[in-house]
Amino acid sequence: MGRDPSPSSSPEVEVKIHPRRVASTVHPGRGTSPPLSPPPHVTTDSPLPPLNPTHERDRHRDRNFSLFKRWFPWLVPSFVVANIIIFIVTMYVNDCPNHSYPSSSCVAPFLGRFSFQPLRENPLFGPSSTTLGKMGALEVDKVIGKHQAWRLISCIWLHGGLVHVLANMLSLVFIGIRLEQEFGFVRIGFLYVISGFGGSLVSALFIQSGISVGASGALFGLLGGMLSELLMNWTIYANKCAALLTLIVIVVINLAVGILPHVDNFAHIGGFVSGFLLGCVFLIRPQFKWVSQQNSPHGHAAHPVKYKHKPYQYVLWVISFILLLAGLITGLVLLLRGVNLNEHCSWCHYLSCVPTSKWSCKTEQMYCETTQMGNQLNITCLSNGRSDIFPLSDTDSIKAQQLCSRLCNS
Repeated sequence: MGRDPSPSSSPEVEVKIHPRRVASTVHPGRGTSPPLSPPPHVTTDSPLPPLNPTHERDRHRDRNFSLFKRWFPWLVPSFVVANIIIFIVTMYVNDCPNHSYPSSSCVAPFLGRFSFQPLRENPLFGPSSTTLGKMGALEVDKVIGKHQAWRLISCIWLHGGLVHVLANMLSLVFIGIRLEQEFGFVRIGFLYVISGFGGSLVSALFIQSGISVGASGALFGLLGGMLSELLMNWTIYANKCAALLTLIVIVVINLAVGILPHVDNFAHIGGFVSGFLLGCVFLIRPQFKWVSQQNSPHGHAAHPVKYKHKPYQYVLWVISFILLLAGLITGLVLLLRGVNLNEHCSWCHYLSCVPTSKWSCKTEQMYCETTQMGNQLNITCLSNGRSDIFPLSDTDSIKAQQLCSRLCNS
């Protein structure tokens, strides 16, 4: 689930909570009915007397009664299809053979204009950074200077390469379909998009150079929503401690992978926090006794309850809604004012990349010097001194930027 196109981690793990079938256990997805037993005056080795039709109907309803509605998942698969289509369109716009020099440097040239950029430029088998910028990648200078705030949303539908889109879409299928089945397309749709926006917002406040793309913030939002849903609806789950530990381990591992270079961990963190708060708002369930009371065959329960939710659920709902709204508004205002939070937090950059002897976390700016010599263009990378000569007739501004990137990365 990486961003700023480079390899990344993806929480490709599906967490299912299956309570044990014991008398004191309640499954959040279905009701329980007492086992059928013969009346006291009938022995078990003799045929049962005819049942009253009303009682038979009540038993049939109890057996098929479902506490919580199960939804047919169609939105998450639609998101997957949309992301794949957008990637194909991006590769069509990229048109490596006509925008790279020489055209033979493109990977998989048999794909024609859908061929990939050279691996030295993009190891994920994808388009150039210039194409991603044209398609709506997150570029902070354009968000601030050109008032293109829409990039905070558009970037979550773009991917840096074939490896990137496949990893993220597999994660979305494994995590998103289960959530949509449990809570429906409206709530999961809002959770996905708003979490992606929150991840982009945090990323833009801390990483203000280069570009960033990917659905990782939205995917971490789904993980955050799963965690908060478990905590909000704690009383209806069995084996809750095991489920909680499993989710925490998954989240910690994926966040730990995010400290590698070229992985936008700020988007992961922002998406996870946004998703956690959204889960407290959108994924709250009524307490079990209230649902059982409402669906009681005779309209009453042995121990009636007055309130639909428990007190702690109301408290968490209010706190989460306030924190979410205040955080998104404050972050957007700070971003549009050009605030760089790294200037106010000297250690925060370690949350996204920890330098070691094997790699550096410094972002190298690529600057090139061009010199026209007749019908040829000499391009020199000022970072490493490499230069090359290209035909001027085949070199437009976009191709010159790509050639500069290629020289500086070689």
